[in-house]
Amino acid sequence: MEMLTQSEKTKVEARLAALKANRSVISQRIAEARALGDLKENGDYHAAREQQGMEEAEIRRLEERLARAQVVEDGAGKGGDVVVLGSMVKIKDVEKGRTDTVKLVGEMSSEPPEDYDEVTVTSPMGEALLKARIGEVVRVNAPRGVKRFEIVEIL
Repeated sequence: MEMLTQSEKTKVEARLAALKANRSVISQRIAEARALGDLKENGDYHAAREQQGMEEAEIRRLEERLARAQVVEDGAGKGGDVVVLGSMVKIKDVEKGRTDTVKLVGEMSSEPPEDYDEVTVTSPMGEALLKARIGEVVRVNAPRGVKRFEIVEIL
């Protein structure tokens, strides 16, 4: 099961609606290209069919995603002592002593914010942070070895 905030679910639904609305446009392109004649060497026809296939696959993927998604209220973890989806978390690298702020999200935004990093709940970092408490040290299995982070604050 995938977890999404309400705003993330709204974005996915908007993308799905746009893809479905584009179905008639692609069908029209295919019909126009088909009317030109020989389909074997008709680049417009093949490009439109390829786009149609990719968009239909994306529609199915988004519909399946929404069907199995669990929606969590935006900012549900704010002010709490447990990290949940949507929480802004200040973490400290135990080895380096560096402090960073991350937000636990269900899906990365297309335009990442500048003042914090986004961490998906399905990533190794996200899995380690989910349900962690203030003061707890979590272990993250990173590509370059195990990293440890202390949960300093939940914003």
